[in-house]
Amino acid sequence: MQHIHSAVRTRLCAAAVLALSLASLAACAKKPETATTAASTSPANSVATVNGTPISRDAYEFYVKTVTGGKEPAQLTADQRGQLLDAMIGMELMAQQADKDGLQKDPQTSATIAVDNMHILADAESQHYLKDKEPTDQELQAEYTSAVGKMDKVEYHARHILVANKDLAVALIKRLKAGAKFSQLARENSLDASKTNGGDLGWFQASRMVKPFADALRSLKPGEITPQPVQTQFGWHIIQLIATRPVTPPPFDEVKQQVANRVLQKKLQAYVQQLEKGATIQKTL
Repeated sequence: MQHIHSAVRTRLCAAAVLALSLASLAACAKKPETATTAASTSPANSVATVNGTPISRDAYEFYVKTVTGGKEPAQLTADQRGQLLDAMIGMELMAQQADKDGLQKDPQTSATIAVDNMHILADAESQHYLKDKEPTDQELQAEYTSAVGKMDKVEYHARHILVANKDLAVALIKRLKAGAKFSQLARENSLDASKTNGGDLGWFQASRMVKPFADALRSLKPGEITPQPVQTQFGWHIIQLIATRPVTPPPFDEVKQQVANRVLQKKLQAYVQQLEKGATIQKTL
């Protein structure tokens, strides 16, 4: 049962990975703010000055949190705080030298700065928009019910042999019908990593597979082998269904946070669509 719950959680988590996509992308793209980008910082609110340019305390605290996974400077030792400050000073020196070398005019550098700036502002706006839009219990229950309704109700245990051409696949099916062992043919012929396990794919939901594979799998009864090779973008498959078992949805409380993330994602997507409707957009690509 734990395996079943884990599989379902994996699927719901996959949807939740999309949650707050703009915010997540921006967070990954953020770079520590340097004094060069905050030249208006007063010396009184700085932690250091480099060639007369102050590094703001806010920028330093943000950098500390970024590097340490959210820790405040006060939670670090004096030596650790000093090392991080030295790192910022080193970055500021490099940034100043880059400015002197005219690197901001370099097309790649200029594009990186522009995209990073876009990410950071999009992140700030997404957080601003969502700050007072926590999902209600009704929204959470509705999203959970919808997700459960769309999930597979059955898990499959199957094995397969993957080959590069149809003729070989047809020949292998004939050998299987004549009594050859599936696991042995998989080890000898399959191009898939599962060949080391005799082609065994373990337990999985059909929705994880590409459509031709999933459709063929659903048409089989336990013990049956696909009568004809199944073609996908990976090659030609010979599939044998070993067994099936029902999938039990995970309890709501177990996936509540993932469901909440999904609700927030939908709200953010709707907001972006609203902005698009009010914008003048011309694509030249």
